[in-house]
Amino acid sequence: MTGTCQSINLFSHAGSTAFPTLSRVHSDILKRLPKDCSHMPEQRARKYHQDRVAETLREEIGSMIEGELSDPRISFAYITQVLLNPGGKSASIYVAVDGGKDEEEETIDALMDARGYMKHQLLERTGKRRVPDLSFHIDRSDKMKARIDDLLGRSRKRQKK
Repeated sequence: MTGTCQSINLFSHAGSTAFPTLSRVHSDILKRLPKDCSHMPEQRARKYHQDRVAETLREEIGSMIEGELSDPRISFAYITQVLLNPGGKSASIYVAVDGGKDEEEETIDALMDARGYMKHQLLERTGKRRVPDLSFHIDRSDKMKARIDDLLGRSRKRQKK
């Protein structure tokens, strides 16, 4: 029984009475559980919940950036990814900004300044007791992908010659 997760029948206690006490059942169950059971359904449910929260944050913050925030420092930007820490107390939000480095920096500064407003709006919209702390970061993955594609294209042209 080592190393595998199995269902445990509470009523199959050898040598016990028909109605064992709760403490005995509880301790027998804990003794039968394997030491390493990392693929338990609780992990899957937690990940699913974090994904749902991250998607909700992405949609709500994206709509705030598109229409509700009136800061002139915010240029055209969109949310590419939201990463929640395992405890759910903080979230890293990756933002893609169309423009140069100056526009990226100004947009991130404006979003960092509007964090309090966003958290308050998220509390009202989602009805949750707690909203994670928000931190905004520039997402340069599209620019890096374009650069890699360009370099790969150059190397293919050299190999054909």
